[in-house]
Amino acid sequence: MPTTTATLAPDGRSAVGAGQLLQVLRDGVPRTRADLVAETGLARSTVTLRLDALLRTGLLRSETGTSTGGRPPIFVRFDPRARTVLAIDLGAAHLAVAVTDLDGTVLAEHREDLDITRGPGPVLDIATRRGQELLAEVGGTSPLAGVGIGLPGPVEQATGRPRTPPIMPGWDGADIVGVLGQNFRAPVLVDNDVDLMALGEHITSYPTTAHLMFVKIATGVGAGIVADHRLVRGADGAAGDLGHVAVPGGAPVQCACGNTGCLEALTSGTAILRSVRALGHDARRLEEVQALLGDPGVAEVVRLAGQNLGAVLAGCVNLLNPSVIVIGGPLAHEPSPLFEGIEQMVRGRSLPLATSKLQVVASRTEGRAGLLGGARVVIDRVLDPRTVDAMGSA
Repeated sequence: MPTTTATLAPDGRSAVGAGQLLQVLRDGVPRTRADLVAETGLARSTVTLRLDALLRTGLLRSETGTSTGGRPPIFVRFDPRARTVLAIDLGAAHLAVAVTDLDGTVLAEHREDLDITRGPGPVLDIATRRGQELLAEVGGTSPLAGVGIGLPGPVEQATGRPRTPPIMPGWDGADIVGVLGQNFRAPVLVDNDVDLMALGEHITSYPTTAHLMFVKIATGVGAGIVADHRLVRGADGAAGDLGHVAVPGGAPVQCACGNTGCLEALTSGTAILRSVRALGHDARRLEEVQALLGDPGVAEVVRLAGQNLGAVLAGCVNLLNPSVIVIGGPLAHEPSPLFEGIEQMVRGRSLPLATSKLQVVASRTEGRAGLLGGARVVIDRVLDPRTVDAMGSA
């Protein structure tokens, strides 16, 4: 968890408010007031004022320690159960919902098949019901801090509205913030699903890695980019739209975007399933393709998909120089023909300096990356020092 140390303003007065002091306590380690005075350098009276404000928010709890002969010490610690968070991961063909605490620990979870083309009304109604059911299952009296939702398409950051999403007919400009905000009476943060997956993978599996890419191969293909520990969304929220980059030397297959030879047209789950069915297998899901890799023809289809992806990723490696590329989706299992194809092209077409320490790995979050990232954006907003200062002074 993030920690901080106190800083002083030029006149010597503390620049650390209650929100900054909370960052010190987010590691969950109990501390006395004396501990915090020593750790931050703040005056004891200042620490007391800050702690009183934090205790009013409910984000801290106090507990009595064991006496060693005098008055027993009073400890304070961050209470991650003080609020709950609802995370929603919407894909082209699935819905995943989870309730977490303020540490991002999953308390309850639900998954089901759901076609995004049913439109915002029916899909958000189902997501709302599932979220309400999970919140009831968790129970307790902790207020809902917010809702974080990922969508399989570009999202306008200023409004949280999807903008011309290629695989989401009827969703352009949908007021997701308004609908879910009214349903849950809590703030709603909307983002691209793969951006949230990149964030979720980063914070849980690679917290010390400054530069990372997350690539999802499912119905479509997309990427999330972390640079210097920060999520890169681009000027209009469209960064990482890897699926519509042309594959160098790729077959001129028509893509849904109107162009030909796009990575998504050649390597997406839809493209892979089409090729596998052409071999005579009645495969409807990528999980079924994984089970068919013993067939040399199916293995070659998946290897070619990996080569197409690797050809595009080689350019990304030369441009962005990530130290880790995480592959997510039903086919992200090592070792496999998919990873063989990716490695072949990335190592062969990228600069040696850019690949000397590069890792290309399967996701470690077991399909939860989008949920974990969705929860994290809410947690970071709720526990931002300025937000906490406002809560403490209310």
